Amino acid sequence: MASFLDKLCTRADLGQRLALLQRPVVFTNGVFDILHRGHVTYLEQARALGASLVIGLNSDASARTLGKGPQRPLNSEADRACVLAALSSVSLVTLFDEATPVELLKLVRPECYVKGGDYDIEALEETRWVRSWGGQAFALAFVDGYSTSALVARIRA
Repeated sequence: MASFLDKLCTRADLGQRLALLQRPVVFTNGVFDILHRGHVTYLEQARALGASLVIGLNSDASARTLGKGPQRPLNSEADRACVLAALSSVSLVTLFDEATPVELLKLVRPECYVKGGDYDIEALEETRWVRSWGGQAFALAFVDGYSTSALVARIRA
């Protein structure tokens, strides 16, 4: 069995698995439908902010609520989780079904929360929660020219 599968974590096992991670923990979330250079650059930068990187991955049901189109995500949640877990920058991948990762974030309680530069970090509820327990929140620079939606449009054309 592939060792990266050890990085996949159910919510039920999250507390036990988090206790084994080195601190500080960085948390990010997203759909990560078709992994591209922008994603891996972002995840490397996120990991550099701490000792461990936990990804909250939108489940298929959650991703469908984000307005990306009726046929998204293209890759199943299991496939997306495995691809992310195979990256050396990633410590743990766990799914969430809600529209936002707030409830998951409250369980993880990371020292650092990050999103891509296309988000207004100050407007996110996640930022308020992380700061409430003394953590930090950052928007990392967006890597221009890389977008899953643009890639999907190119493939369909």
